[in-house]
Amino acid sequence: MRFFSNISSRNEIGFHPLKLTNLLVTPSKCIESTNWANQIPSTATARPSRRQRIIFAAVAADQSTGATSASTSRPQVVLTREAGKNGKIIKMLESRGIRCLEMPLIETAKGPDTDRLPEALQHSEDYDWVCITSPEAASVFIKGWKEAGKPEVRIAVVGEGTGEIFVAAGEEALLPQFTPTVANAEHFGPELPFIPGGTKRILYPASNKASSLLQQGLLARGFQVHRLNTYDTLPVTSLAPEQLRVASTAQVVAVASPSAVRAWVGFVGEEIAARMPVACIGSTSAKAAESLGLKKIFYPDEPGLETFASTIEEALTSVSKA
Repeated sequence: MRFFSNISSRNEIGFHPLKLTNLLVTPSKCIESTNWANQIPSTATARPSRRQRIIFAAVAADQSTGATSASTSRPQVVLTREAGKNGKIIKMLESRGIRCLEMPLIETAKGPDTDRLPEALQHSEDYDWVCITSPEAASVFIKGWKEAGKPEVRIAVVGEGTGEIFVAAGEEALLPQFTPTVANAEHFGPELPFIPGGTKRILYPASNKASSLLQQGLLARGFQVHRLNTYDTLPVTSLAPEQLRVASTAQVVAVASPSAVRAWVGFVGEEIAARMPVACIGSTSAKAAESLGLKKIFYPDEPGLETFASTIEEALTSVSKA
């Protein structure tokens, strides 16, 4: 098992246009921790989605008829991203024969600076770069950009998943012009190029809960950062008891944000969260899991859906070997 390691950034900093190709899958890392998080009380009242009801019905039928053992009917992995964002990873995992339970644990809400974004974009020429660090930040930005009259902007994205949101928008002006060598703030800040003759000003629309790591890295290099908290991530208000029961029978939980990690511990409690391996999309989520005292944490060197799927598969393998 391997632990967190510092990744040095490239010595030569230049432009790295987004490449819409599959990432090279690299082995994930695993963290073992013996700390414990305080249990957070949970509630459970909401009706499950149609997809979840189908899964629950299949589990119940298998248990009542005895046609299939519990080990072959229960989900192997719980997917916790927001509703509508699990489709691609489900297809990847199901193609590998992995049974999934989609149970969104977080939802997005309007941020305190959402309405200020179009106003800031009225002066888009003041900014050398617009830095975007998540697919949701990209979606919110596109809406504000349209409200502002589609001004000229220079987009930098943290990784391919975020960049694909801009490509899908079908607007040439929104095509990303920079992506770091590794999809995280640790590389984004040091690698973002200066624009010759530019203003050294950055517009950074972000989650209200995003860390200050990127802006601190940019400030240290001499950039001026105008951060706008354009959206927020909140735990879903409640979950059905049957959702939690089925989720607790899974072998691995998969998370793609610190908010999802916190929501998972809050809903299932300390005991279940501590015993179940957690597969993280990247190091940011892994650090959040470690800070909450989770015991077995897997994450890839390079965030992305392909590496996320491989990390989930590796976490499942660790369970079968235990």
